[in-house]
Amino acid sequence: MRIAEISSPQPQPQPPDSTTDLLRELESLTREVEGHSPESAIATSLRHVLSQLTPLAPFQNHVKLQIWKLSYRLWNACIDLSNFARTSLTTEHAQLRQSAADLLHLALDVSGVPSPCFKCASFYYRTGTIWYQLLSYDLANSCFEKATDLTATINVSDVQERRMLLDLHIARAKTAWELSDKNLAINLLNRSKKVLFGIADNYMALANQYMCFGKLALSKSEAGGVNNAVKLMSEALELCEKGLRNVNMADEKQALKELRLKTLRFMAAAHLQRDEFDSVLKCVRVLREGEKGEHHPSSSVLAMKAWLGLGRYGEAEKELKGMVVYKGIPEGVWVSAVEAYLQAVGSSGDQTAMAVFLGGLGRCRISAGAAIRVVQRVAADCVNGDGPRVRAKVVADFVSNDKVVAIFSDAKERSGMHALLWNCAADHFRSKDYEVSAELFEKSLLYVPHDIENRSLRAKGFRVLCLCHLALSHFDRAQEYIDEAAKLEPNIACVFLKFKIYLQNNDHNGAITQIQAMPACIDFTPDFLSLSAHEAIACRAFSVAVDSLSCLLTFFSTGKPMPTAEVIVFRTLIAILIQQPQNENEVLKYMKRAHTRFSDLGPGRFFGSGEAGRRERNWFALNLWNIGLKSGQDKNYELCAELFRLCAEYYGVSIDGEMEGNNLMVCKSIVLAVSAMLAGEKLSNDPLTDNEVKQAIDLLERAEKMLMSGFTKTRIDDDQTTTIEPHFYFIYTMSAYDLYTRITDTESKQILLIKNYASSKHCNTNYLVQIGLNASEGPQSNTEVATFCLNTCISLLLSSSSPDYQTVALVLRKLITITGVHRCNNKFNGNDDDDDDGVYGMYKKAYRIMVGLNAGEYPVGEGKWLAMTAWNRAALPLRLGQVVEAKKWMDMGMELAGRVAGMDTYKSCMEDYVCGVEKKLRTHGHLIVGS
Repeated sequence: MRIAEISSPQPQPQPPDSTTDLLRELESLTREVEGHSPESAIATSLRHVLSQLTPLAPFQNHVKLQIWKLSYRLWNACIDLSNFARTSLTTEHAQLRQSAADLLHLALDVSGVPSPCFKCASFYYRTGTIWYQLLSYDLANSCFEKATDLTATINVSDVQERRMLLDLHIARAKTAWELSDKNLAINLLNRSKKVLFGIADNYMALANQYMCFGKLALSKSEAGGVNNAVKLMSEALELCEKGLRNVNMADEKQALKELRLKTLRFMAAAHLQRDEFDSVLKCVRVLREGEKGEHHPSSSVLAMKAWLGLGRYGEAEKELKGMVVYKGIPEGVWVSAVEAYLQAVGSSGDQTAMAVFLGGLGRCRISAGAAIRVVQRVAADCVNGDGPRVRAKVVADFVSNDKVVAIFSDAKERSGMHALLWNCAADHFRSKDYEVSAELFEKSLLYVPHDIENRSLRAKGFRVLCLCHLALSHFDRAQEYIDEAAKLEPNIACVFLKFKIYLQNNDHNGAITQIQAMPACIDFTPDFLSLSAHEAIACRAFSVAVDSLSCLLTFFSTGKPMPTAEVIVFRTLIAILIQQPQNENEVLKYMKRAHTRFSDLGPGRFFGSGEAGRRERNWFALNLWNIGLKSGQDKNYELCAELFRLCAEYYGVSIDGEMEGNNLMVCKSIVLAVSAMLAGEKLSNDPLTDNEVKQAIDLLERAEKMLMSGFTKTRIDDDQTTTIEPHFYFIYTMSAYDLYTRITDTESKQILLIKNYASSKHCNTNYLVQIGLNASEGPQSNTEVATFCLNTCISLLLSSSSPDYQTVALVLRKLITITGVHRCNNKFNGNDDDDDDGVYGMYKKAYRIMVGLNAGEYPVGEGKWLAMTAWNRAALPLRLGQVVEAKKWMDMGMELAGRVAGMDTYKSCMEDYVCGVEKKLRTHGHLIVGS
């Protein structure tokens, strides 16, 4: 007894009417199924009734017959449902079939029904097959196992019953394979050999299943998968051989032979995958013997791959060429063979593969997709593989063949080939192989229809061909292509490429014409002008670059987004102009334009902020400074003055962080500007107008304010001060003095100007001498200024620790001359003020300086000049009888001569002469004129 029977009370017999009710409910549900009601609800109800009916077994025979009838009715209704729906099977439908099989199994021992076990097994087998199709392998396996149990004890004699036994074993094997129990699956196939019964179909079915498992093992990259595939193929081949020995009918033998050949092909494929090339060739040899002249295309492919594996490329080539004779060869076979050959042989086999493919076009139906695959295989190594130029040439010849072009009738296929060729050409273009690139781009146009929809694509092809020929310096061909592109799609790209052609041909006028045509294009953007400028600079076509940048500057005022900052464009343009000689006026023009722009926009928006903005401003100002200096050196003073005046404006721009710009450089620029104006006046002998003089004075007054401040700070946070160099202060002083002489009532300003200079720390004795000399000469001389400068100079020189007596002597001579001239002028004008004391004082001062000096320390020549001129000054008074005055000058001359080396003889003569004069005075009491 079972444990449940011992531990549980005995079940009470159910009243007969409960079975009747359940059967009635079953019949009702069956009718619903027959009425094509929804399956889901009925399947659940059937399972529920079946679960209630099962404990009521065993049943009387008439009840069993009724259950059998209901089961068959339910099964037939399911068949009707599947035929009526014509859709894929569902889980609910499989559950209905399962319920029908379980009902039949419930009344299995019915009397009066032949072979009930086999019929029930048939239900379970078919239900399991449905579960297998629904990928419910566990439920399928359960059904197959029940069917196997039902057929295990019966003797079958009918052909159909025998076949079902084989199908059941094969079904169990397939299910076990899907459940990853491959050993059980193979074991079940081996068991199936016992139920073949010498029937040809059974041999074929079992061999075919062995072959299917072999193909599955071959397709998966598992360890030992190929070995298992070979074993399974061998089993299939053995079954075919056994079947051929056991069957007699010709048609059955033929079917087994075909299956045997098919198995051999797959076995050859398995050997090929294991690199057993000799075994592959043996299989092929057997295949060809069995095919009797009608060779299967795959045999040639297998043989070719085997020969390739053995390195016998000549034999492989023969096999490949031999495929051309096959009519109707499948496309996949063609492509596979060609790809394998190309992969093994490399670029040396390109021409052979392409020739074979072209030969097959006339005999087989090959699609455009196959041609694309072959081209893709060859083109894959066109850039990085061996012999790229040769392979590209083969591709170009292949795709331009009329037969190949003819098979591309579909627009999508044409687009695919065009894209493939285009990408290959682009790879060559990037690797700078422009010749091959141009050829491939040209061939790609064969696959672009000549219609309106593809005008843009054809124009794009012509433009890229223009680029290729530009790179190859084939300018005429490039011009032809871009002209064609412009006809199809006139746009900015065409204009730009024409610009490049003119530029490469050194036709600068033509290039400038294209630049001027760019803004008229619909798709124009300022980026093209910027790009044109870069191209022109790279070609050193500076006039073209200047025109391009000048045109670009006109678009900044529109407010549209620009490719670069306006200040950079100005800087680049001016830098180009500076590199070329005789462009100073052009530089000045664009500097003025830049000045106008930053005056309108504000320095911050134009130059930028912070340190970057200051660098930009200083670049412009510094170049103005340098060009101004060069213009001054070239004596182009008018231009020099304008450049320095504009330079002052740039340096005066205040960028954030500064107080008033760079005042030091502003001051220097103003000084040099005014100095250039005066130098230009002197060079041209064309006096400045009153207005120009007023402008110059205004500029110097602006500079004076900066100079009087004593220092200039360039940054708010900068504690260091920078002062102007002495020579700039001198130039300022000289220029201001010159200008003040041109207007009335400025004597006080002149002397104040010089006194300010003399009292400044920039004062230099050499500069004072120059100012004094300048003030003493010319029609607008100023004796007061000259005398002040020279006296101040002597004072400064003598106060020095090591005085320059050469300069002192020269200044003294000039002072004596100025004083003498001034005395004569006064007498001529009726002013009889005696300035003789002033001249005598100068001589006296010279004498005092000479006292105590070593011999030769005071310039000898100047000392002689002083002594001689002092002595000669006694002549006139002596003739006029002014003995005292004459005696004073003669004494001065002798004293000075005594301090000068080499004048001893002169001094003796002087003393003798003085003694003679004194003797005459004592004798006659007066000096006789002429004596």
